[in-house]
Amino acid sequence: MDEFLAGIEQLAIVRGLKASFIAYPIVNALHIMSIGALLTSVWLMDLRILGACRSLPQAAFIALLRRTALAAFAGALITGSLLFSIRASEYAAMPIFLTKMTLILLAGANFLIFMRHAKGGDEPAGGTVTILVLLSLVLWTSVLFAGRFIGFLN
Repeated sequence: MDEFLAGIEQLAIVRGLKASFIAYPIVNALHIMSIGALLTSVWLMDLRILGACRSLPQAAFIALLRRTALAAFAGALITGSLLFSIRASEYAAMPIFLTKMTLILLAGANFLIFMRHAKGGDEPAGGTVTILVLLSLVLWTSVLFAGRFIGFLN
């Protein structure tokens, strides 16, 4: 595994990212923007499902925010992978990084379970859906906090 991670750090694109004065800050800023868009769209979706903003039609609002969240997640995945590649060996050994990755997997699993239980419509959620939505809020917020701690605990 160490050789694989060291190999990632030696890829041409990674060496170019490390050598560039401007590329790393741009990738970092794009990662932060992607995370902001992801969390904002998730929070707005979840709050609407819980009954907030009832004047907005739920189905159209959720559809728009779901597309936004998926695009933002893709952006965060790409930029996060680039940021990881700079110090892959170091990050892979950090418990807080592993915690962040676990939280992302749990949030993704929660989303898949939610999709099986979601009924749609404009009425507030109840029962299992409410628990899944609240869990989504906690998991994605925890991903944000874990990500911020990576920079301070290395």
